[in-house]
Amino acid sequence: MSETGKRLEQLGIQLPVRDRKGQGVVDAVIEDNMMYLSAHLPVDLDGKPVYVGKVGADLDVDTAYQAARLCGLNALATIKDYIGELDRVDHIVKVLGLVNSAGDFSSQPAVINGFSDLMVEVFGRRGQHARSAMGAYALPMNVPVVVEMIVKLR
Repeated sequence: MSETGKRLEQLGIQLPVRDRKGQGVVDAVIEDNMMYLSAHLPVDLDGKPVYVGKVGADLDVDTAYQAARLCGLNALATIKDYIGELDRVDHIVKVLGLVNSAGDFSSQPAVINGFSDLMVEVFGRRGQHARSAMGAYALPMNVPVVVEMIVKLR
């Protein structure tokens, strides 16, 4: 088992496994040693939202934090699916998180911390990254958060 795989096991994290065949979805593109991940949502194995609503109106920050963490688990599953072993991740370069925000909500960074904290838990220093956390008026399927990222591979 890889070192990162052992770390996931120690943390009690099991990554989702999806069948993406025939869906026409491109979750990531690898160019040279860089991997560009499309936006990942807080969805279950069937692609159905686990969380829905606007943060600051329908959901509180703690719940939205968990939604962002689920986006991270889904992103890790995509990385593993594409490259085989998470040990091939040199480091997380950049993250963009969009939060489906009520008009007066301004704590988007606290929500996206759910994603960022997971990356550091799993990868340690390799999981630290540059990041933007912004509000959005609406997101697909009314999910509270979507996150995309850029990863440097070994």
